[in-house]
Amino acid sequence: MVITGLRPGNGPRRWNAARRKTTFEDGTGDFRRLPGAGPVRSVGRVIEVRNLSKRYGGTVAVDELSFAVRPGRVTGFLGPNGAGKSTTMRMMLDLDRPTAGRVLIGGRRYRDLPEPLRHVGALLDAGAVHAGRSARHHLLWLARSNRIPAARVREVLELTGLESVAGRRAGGFSLGMSQRLGIAAALLGDPPVLLFDEPVNGLDPEGVLWIRRLMRGMAAEGRTVFVSSHLMGETALAADHLIVIGRGRLLADTTVPEFIEANSRSYVRIRTPQPERMRDVLTEAGIPVRQAADGALEAHGAEAAKVGELAAAGGLTVHEVGTRTASLEEAFMRLTGESVEYRAGGADR
Repeated sequence: MVITGLRPGNGPRRWNAARRKTTFEDGTGDFRRLPGAGPVRSVGRVIEVRNLSKRYGGTVAVDELSFAVRPGRVTGFLGPNGAGKSTTMRMMLDLDRPTAGRVLIGGRRYRDLPEPLRHVGALLDAGAVHAGRSARHHLLWLARSNRIPAARVREVLELTGLESVAGRRAGGFSLGMSQRLGIAAALLGDPPVLLFDEPVNGLDPEGVLWIRRLMRGMAAEGRTVFVSSHLMGETALAADHLIVIGRGRLLADTTVPEFIEANSRSYVRIRTPQPERMRDVLTEAGIPVRQAADGALEAHGAEAAKVGELAAAGGLTVHEVGTRTASLEEAFMRLTGESVEYRAGGADR
């Protein structure tokens, strides 16, 4: 499902009136604003989720959830399967009615916004397109229904790399092409608020890099960017802030570095041809140590310098010694381990 809006952004960029083109100062992006829009003002809009709950009979999908999504940064929305992410995003857009609580965008409910499709661009289901329409006709239909100039269609087709296939029926598109069409529709109105559910789904590596730069560039303009993803590595690269939920409840609302630090433990990795002797030296010094799958040792609760000193004092040969920190995925698994609906056989418990 695609929902589009029409509001200009603001931020560090250069405006070329002749080409109607915006280029981010870091050179990463080619987002084009609506023709004739000219210079813009700040559009900072906070999405406020207040005590939001959703029940389906006896099943609680979202349970008194509260958080805020602020402009000027990319906010990642994470949670295990069945955590309530999609339900929450649908309630943000008034596609599902909350059992209790509400969501405000710029202080108003989505349905109370004047011409709401001009305020928010969203990609929830890239497959929600009339299969018989061409990509161009699909976007033209959206543009007409939202009073967006037809010239904007050409611009978003070019931006998303679909210009050469614009005349093809959407029903024949690959998953990656359908995803790009959904992104084009979300960008069509130049909205100040963007909601993306799994935006890199089906994209090739170039496309993943492109959408990452696009999201970060639009956040730098002052837009509100909220993105749900199950790809931890990509989220770590794209997001500035994280909202993490489990079983419909808020688990974390923090920056990416703070989340990793709070939900993981750093350790010292040691590679040595004398692992047993190294283990004995560390154990005698009161340092907990375990052996990794590749044979390296992992010492917890000690500084790398201390480990090096102990190895030198014991006359041990060391090929590698250095501090390692957990990845976002490791921190996520540690936090949400008790919130998953199911586990595959043999999964860590």
